[in-house]
Amino acid sequence: MRDGDILLVIDVQNDFCPGGRLAVAGGDEILPVVNRLGRRFPHVVMSQDWHPPGHLSFASAHPGRHPFETVETAYGRQTLWPDHCVQGSPGAALHAGLNIPRCELILRKGFHPAIDSYSTFVENDRRTPTGLAGYLRERGFTRVFLAGLALDYCVRWSAEDAVGAGFATFVVVDACRAIAGGAAYLETLAALHRSGAALITAGEVAG
Repeated sequence: MRDGDILLVIDVQNDFCPGGRLAVAGGDEILPVVNRLGRRFPHVVMSQDWHPPGHLSFASAHPGRHPFETVETAYGRQTLWPDHCVQGSPGAALHAGLNIPRCELILRKGFHPAIDSYSTFVENDRRTPTGLAGYLRERGFTRVFLAGLALDYCVRWSAEDAVGAGFATFVVVDACRAIAGGAAYLETLAALHRSGAALITAGEVAG
């Protein structure tokens, strides 16, 4: 581990784990790996999807629409999701199996009623920053290691934005799970590689 390294644990919440409102298959399987990483990194940030009721991204907010359809918004095309990670709900809580005692910041995203937020750096309008990049720079971090859910959405967007913000970026693939498998999963990995993010395993993270 170098000075300037930080682990970013993305959205390991009940609603994204089996039994949740928007479950990622095997989402809870990453917990042992994430917890091991959390013990190795002296600095950790965790993110938490944190939607108000009636959020724009919820299919229930669009009469006649269903989850996984798309709509046009002021900032472009938006996938509609089942209601999930509603502020203060059990589904929005971080998974009880997380054991990250060195977490120094929990960053909540997606709380603007009319903007979804996949990335932990910039919301989906691509104009509204979360403040994470400034926090990392002020703390002197230069290398960001990402783990969490889901690889093909919030992890991918966060990794691409971390690269764009000038951080050396590493995605710990075995500490993530994706919504889509097969060819779509391979395309996610290829896109991350093209963006400049390094794809590594937990075993490659120096202790």
